Amino acid sequence: MATTISSSSPFTESTTNPNSSQPQSLISSSIDSIESQFSNISFSSAPSSMQEQEQQSNPNDEEQSNPNDEEHQLKLDLPSPLLQTLNPNPNLSDSPSSSPSLLHLSFNQDHGCFAAGTDNGFRIYNCDPFREIFRRDFDHGGGIGVVEMLFRCNILALVGGGPEPQYPINKVMIWDDHQSRCIGELSFRSEVRTVRLRRDRIIVVLEQKIFVYNFADLKLLHQIETIANPKGLCVVSQVSGSLVLVCPGLQKGQVRVEHYGSKRTKFIMAHDSRIACFALTQDGRTLATASSKGTLVRIFNTFDGTLLQEVRRGTDRAEIYSLAFSNTTQWLAVSSDKGTVHVFSLKINAGSSTVDKAHNSPDNDVTGSSASSSLSLLKGVLPKYFHSEWSVAQFRLSESSQYIVAFGHQKNTVVILGMDGSFYRCQFDPVTGGEMTQLEFSNFLKPEGPF
Repeated sequence: MATTISSSSPFTESTTNPNSSQPQSLISSSIDSIESQFSNISFSSAPSSMQEQEQQSNPNDEEQSNPNDEEHQLKLDLPSPLLQTLNPNPNLSDSPSSSPSLLHLSFNQDHGCFAAGTDNGFRIYNCDPFREIFRRDFDHGGGIGVVEMLFRCNILALVGGGPEPQYPINKVMIWDDHQSRCIGELSFRSEVRTVRLRRDRIIVVLEQKIFVYNFADLKLLHQIETIANPKGLCVVSQVSGSLVLVCPGLQKGQVRVEHYGSKRTKFIMAHDSRIACFALTQDGRTLATASSKGTLVRIFNTFDGTLLQEVRRGTDRAEIYSLAFSNTTQWLAVSSDKGTVHVFSLKINAGSSTVDKAHNSPDNDVTGSSASSSLSLLKGVLPKYFHSEWSVAQFRLSESSQYIVAFGHQKNTVVILGMDGSFYRCQFDPVTGGEMTQLEFSNFLKPEGPF
């Protein structure tokens, strides 16, 4: 039965074979509502092993399942309607609860909202204007170690965490808060590190393996082996019809780029040290990477692996917590354990690389120079970091917490979230740069009054 998709559909059209043993579905959807016809479905499957391909791969090919392999188990219980717009929970308490312990923070796909996993449930917040819009506290246990939103829908991916996890840490639960229950689950042999959602795909990241599923029926489409990936590093594009997935490769400092549209795999040797963080533009064309040294950030073209630009966060080793592109790909934000958020100006649309021989340069060196550097004539005399491309704007934070960053929907604004419950909205001057102006601050774990 072929799926029926409207022009504004968040799902990519797919076709099921009527002779296949896989569950069949009929989906007609839009961003605000997805109607689904599923009967109670329960099945288990696992992919066969796949050879690593250094040059070309065919990630869109469906892999055959081995019923004797227990790599994962899948269950579906998806009554209609499947998806509706995320609305505030009418069952919220009228009085503020005691502050929970924060286990997880993540922005949604357009950075307009963020989700917080706590030791007793999860919460959803709007960024601008800042407000808590949704909360779900569980009665027993309740620890949620991963919360992944699907834009502003009531479908979320949850993974248990903390000292009393609500769900096993090796399961991904597809939660429909319209029904206040799980409507699907994926079980694995090892701990789930991260989950990424698109309107047409679910990506589950284990420490050394990544699984890509079709969202409509949880059918496995692809699996990828990676180097040890305890942080669960993985990013995906969000433009409809153009799926690009980036994950660590099988070598230290290497990233793997899967272009599902052209069925190609690209490997990029981004750093000498292990990959610590990366970010991808919404269209999947541009990638920013940082290594465990944390001094340099490199920006690549994902299609040919060309190094487009190289910027310097600092000279001391640092742990990079997050990277984020602006919607226009004009700016890049970086947060680290140094307690500073940096904003860099990008020149990647100039049509040529600003750094030569980058793949041969160590992480603590810069081979190119900033066009705005007044020290360019002294390149042969001064250390290379003097002619590095430094950040345009900065914002100082406490070094005692971990922060993630994204660009706000208002022009030249940055949203910063801390694992201590802090929310900052700042603005930078794109011309003069310097210290950002703090526009707003809140502690989202300690509401001042009734919600």
